[in-house]
Amino acid sequence: MSESTLSLNAATSGLPVVPEWRRIMNRVVGHRGLLLGSSILGVIVVLALLAPWIAPHDPFAQNISQRMIPPVWHDKGTWDHIFGTDKLGRDYLSRLLYGARISLSIGLLAALISGLIGTTLGVLAGYFGGRVDAVISYIITTRLALPVLLVALAMASLVGGGSVETVVVLLGLLLWDRFAVVARSTTQQLREAEFIASAKVIGASTSYILIRELLPNILSALIVVMTLEMAHAILLEATLSFLGLGVQAPMPSWGLMISEGKSYMFFKPWVIAIPGITLMLLVLAINLVGDGLRDMNAPEGRN
Repeated sequence: MSESTLSLNAATSGLPVVPEWRRIMNRVVGHRGLLLGSSILGVIVVLALLAPWIAPHDPFAQNISQRMIPPVWHDKGTWDHIFGTDKLGRDYLSRLLYGARISLSIGLLAALISGLIGTTLGVLAGYFGGRVDAVISYIITTRLALPVLLVALAMASLVGGGSVETVVVLLGLLLWDRFAVVARSTTQQLREAEFIASAKVIGASTSYILIRELLPNILSALIVVMTLEMAHAILLEATLSFLGLGVQAPMPSWGLMISEGKSYMFFKPWVIAIPGITLMLLVLAINLVGDGLRDMNAPEGRN
């Protein structure tokens, strides 16, 4: 039901007209998971954007005399290094802030690349059907049969990881299958809809129908998939960096920070706990946002 119809019904019934944006805000505030996830994600994004201004130290500056200083809540901690330092004396808080920029950038860009690939394939398969659908469905099935992590490890070792750009392209080429499945199924549901038939009757081109008529109507479902794949890409990047095939030192990747601290995990557990908890919070926040958007886009959540 459109906003004008709702406003007309409210006006004729004597009820106050509630703007669409206020109804959306009420649904967001009423969904605890979406509100919590948005809050955590918003804080992490703001901290990542402001990292050059709020980071207390240079994340790459080494000082061996200041190595392995514990966090401030330990007896030997200092407020000059709130989260302590690593084995090379680099400030942990500064590296966490800059590491958030790397994780968010890789997750967002990889999701955008995979979304472009998967949505294109899914829309074409769902709209045209027949042989096009058969070929693309075979490609999707082949991709689903391949374990993502093993393929990512093999490709990273072949092409040689080390740069953020390489990791982004690698993950973007591997995580498009969910986009394709969702885009295909939703397109199949809408290709016989009245607005598609009306566009065909007036002589609209196929590209116009796909881009201007069909795509906006499946965008909400794709946004939900994008949030989930963004979290998936961040975890894969951390895994690759932990195994030495992702972002390379001295870049402050959270997975690399966990890898560098694994030798001290029994004696200095905070060197793993701090980046591990921040990684968990980021992935949890993105998944909560995705689940909340899914619930709000469900028919029972649009009231």
